[in-house]
Amino acid sequence: MNRFFDIFGSFWLLFFLSPLIVCLSLSVRIFLGRPVFFRQQRPGLGGKPFLFVKFRTMSNKTDSEGVLLPDEERLVALGRFLRKTSLDELPSLLNVLLGDMSLVGPRPLLMRYLPRYSERQFRRHEVKPGITGWAQINGRNAISWREKFELDVWYVDHRSFFLDVKILLLTVPRSLFQRGISAEDHATMPEFYGNNVSESSFPLLSEENTD
Repeated sequence: MNRFFDIFGSFWLLFFLSPLIVCLSLSVRIFLGRPVFFRQQRPGLGGKPFLFVKFRTMSNKTDSEGVLLPDEERLVALGRFLRKTSLDELPSLLNVLLGDMSLVGPRPLLMRYLPRYSERQFRRHEVKPGITGWAQINGRNAISWREKFELDVWYVDHRSFFLDVKILLLTVPRSLFQRGISAEDHATMPEFYGNNVSESSFPLLSEENTD
């Protein structure tokens, strides 16, 4: 039932939102250049990698040594708008249609995080990753990594069709009111280094690491 819902929902969302997706693609091309889409290997069900896709939100500006500048210096106005409204996630509907993701589930993070999870935290990979999820409507990037993972595991244990519908319905106002877009004092989120490292010491993430 969940897979049918994912196929049905992602297909019709892609169909009805195709004019908007085309307009956003042109905007990203004009203001950020190529590539229009950001692609990266992310862990899916069971930690198996898949090619995740979304709109680019940051420039590729570097310092004199060729190192990417901090997020806040590369996140352009268009990128901030896309992130605040979650419109940068629209291309991920293709991941849902292909079966790599679900409309609802824990967010797909980074491959390098896999060995850093505790056994309990790794349970977030018992279901497919989602475009939105329980953690996203309960704080998103404004809560700590540990809180996020606890919410992800809670979702795994309580997953149901009706819970998914509830999360989807609550995602809309959360996106409209732009809640929890970034962590405190961060343009996006700090990196997750494991459970024995203080989050206050984490460096900023580059775009390839953002949620």
